[in-house]
Amino acid sequence: MLAPVLALAGTVGGNVELTNSKDPAVRRHRDYSGVVIWLAPVDRGAPASPPRRAQMLQKGKQFLPHVIAIPVGGTVDFPNLDPIFHNAFSNFSGQPFDVGLYPPKTTRAVTFRHAGLVRVFCNIHATMSAVIAVLDTPWFAVTPPNGKYEIEGVPAGEYQLHLFHERALPENLKFLERRITVPEGGVNLPLISISETGYIPAPHLNKFGREYPPAGSEGTYPGAPKQ
Repeated sequence: MLAPVLALAGTVGGNVELTNSKDPAVRRHRDYSGVVIWLAPVDRGAPASPPRRAQMLQKGKQFLPHVIAIPVGGTVDFPNLDPIFHNAFSNFSGQPFDVGLYPPKTTRAVTFRHAGLVRVFCNIHATMSAVIAVLDTPWFAVTPPNGKYEIEGVPAGEYQLHLFHERALPENLKFLERRITVPEGGVNLPLISISETGYIPAPHLNKFGREYPPAGSEGTYPGAPKQ
């Protein structure tokens, strides 16, 4: 009995650009980072991914990187590299979590069991935010500043290409979705142009569902530990 012939895996690559942006990094430096691209098989289920671990640093009162992607079952570490306390949390769809308040030079970890977009904030610092894309496929990439992406190990077949960008409206992203055919050896896709038209930043609440108190003279909030 002959063994089944397996489709050869290749690389799906291309470039992304952002247009109509009000972000200074995009307008001045053509920073096209933070776009998540993933492939969902059309005629079969996606294979389970082995456990993966990623880091989202807290440094300079920022989450770094601002956007990461992991497969379902992946774990994200949140090391605190600042000389102050932090409290990463999410009350949004995807997977709510709260690692609690923790001091400098320590870390917390969260394992994500469900697919979705997890918007991450700090309960002390209102300006800190990030996104974790938890995906039910092993084939994904997040663009660096030059907008170039490569998704490796994609078997030949039919796929639906999906996109996420924090400053793009859902209907604009839905319009850009497409069905693609990946031949053996992979394929280079045409330029994907994502418009930020219509994006309006919205303030978020703290983990208790309340507005953040005004920042103090040292950048902290009433009730927060001394930093």
